Amino acid sequence: MSQGQQPHGDGDERHSTLINNSNAVRAVTSAVEGTLGPKGLDVMLVGPRGEVVITNDGVTILDKMDVTHPAARLLIQVARAQQEKIGDGTTTATVLAGALVQEGLAQIVRGVPASKVVEGMRQGVDMALRLLSNRVRVIDGLDDPLLERTAFVAGRERRDMVDLVMQAAYKAGIDRLRDPSYSLASSIIALEKAENEVFEGILLRQKPLFSREQQEYNDAKVLVLLDSLEPDELDEEVLTTEAGFARYMDLRKVFASDLARLSELSVKLILLEKGIHPDAEQFCLDHGIMVVPRISRTDIRRVCDMTGAVPVRRTALHKDPEQLMSILGYTPRAAYDETLERVRLQGSDAGERVVTVIVGASTSEVVGEAARIACDAASALQAAVAGGVLPGGGTSELAVSYELERHREVQKGMEAFGIEAVSTALRRPMSQILLNAGYNPLEKMEEVRAAQISLGTDSMGIDCDTGAVISYEDKGIVDPAPVKLHGLRAAGEVASAVLRIHHVIKMRETGSSEE
Repeated sequence: MSQGQQPHGDGDERHSTLINNSNAVRAVTSAVEGTLGPKGLDVMLVGPRGEVVITNDGVTILDKMDVTHPAARLLIQVARAQQEKIGDGTTTATVLAGALVQEGLAQIVRGVPASKVVEGMRQGVDMALRLLSNRVRVIDGLDDPLLERTAFVAGRERRDMVDLVMQAAYKAGIDRLRDPSYSLASSIIALEKAENEVFEGILLRQKPLFSREQQEYNDAKVLVLLDSLEPDELDEEVLTTEAGFARYMDLRKVFASDLARLSELSVKLILLEKGIHPDAEQFCLDHGIMVVPRISRTDIRRVCDMTGAVPVRRTALHKDPEQLMSILGYTPRAAYDETLERVRLQGSDAGERVVTVIVGASTSEVVGEAARIACDAASALQAAVAGGVLPGGGTSELAVSYELERHREVQKGMEAFGIEAVSTALRRPMSQILLNAGYNPLEKMEEVRAAQISLGTDSMGIDCDTGAVISYEDKGIVDPAPVKLHGLRAAGEVASAVLRIHHVIKMRETGSSEE
């Protein structure tokens, strides 16, 4: 990204670093802004070995882009932060950040000190956040029609994906959805050649031992070990002595007794974080116990939350039967699904309600994109339940931008130029959506603003199919409020950081000696 493509006047040298950074940010923004809105198109990502990903998911595009410029990589952090915190709205947050950098640069190049622009932008972003928060429409419950419409918009109008997400939401329950530690999107699994499905329970990623055997158990007790299922170990030096070998044989007998105790307690499912000893493997095969080794800590935690099992080390197997019973979990049904090659565990009343959403398609490329759409819909739905909704399509931002414009007119000091930059940047999302739909953004945005003023509502926007002015809230075109609020806050933070950079200096490698 060259700094010398176009002359910028006398300030070229003084602002060369800022201009270079702005160009890098603009290049990244241009990669995703064409995907924005209902008429946005897809991006094809091509890997070094010819692998192809076709998507319009902002965080996927940005995450897989080959980016080396430090300012551009800083912008990508906006999308990642938005994805980690909210799970949706990454493209809008990136477009906003890019617009804030551009507008801030324009003010700095015209002679406004960067510190004044950054301070004014901070004030403008804070004011915009307050104004948006005052406009939030609270979701009344899972039956609120705006909730499904929120998922429908975020799910790119894929009815099949939205139906799956709504089913999952009803099964999880509104209290679970409002729990900040719970993520509905994390329950979505993409499986090639599978059928779309929602069920209460967990689908383990690992195969069980003896998967060729028909294994299905009802009312199964579950043992979870944060360990391997094998005898206690002794040092090799100890085994060289007669006493050591006798101790080894005693440990083998204790281990056999532990296994027999598990069978007596009717344990039918053993989940292991690590591996299994051949003797234990044969014992479980002989006694019809399903064993699933190499379970991740994340899945172990989910299983324990659902079944009520207490994860323990293998030394806990030495406990007496009454103590062992207290650490066992319960599932109404544990079965190996040969079609999916996964283990299904059905949820019960003993633990928390856990929902799994299976997204299937004929090819890996198609199923991957379908899962991304379902995750966006699920994240948007959960965000709307937690924080309410706002009219979508940039309508709320447009209304707030004009309020900031009026405030800028009475603002004293050079910070007013930073507020002006925020006001202008807030119009970028609607402008880009209209541009992607084939309309003149300036003309249509004036029509929208006139309708908002005459009708006294911020929800007026443009129908991207007909070009007519409509009420977005009446049509159900809404976005989760947390998506907009967090996106604007993150965009403001990154834009301020970029605008304050005066020089970019390469650091020497750590540990290198000075000459």
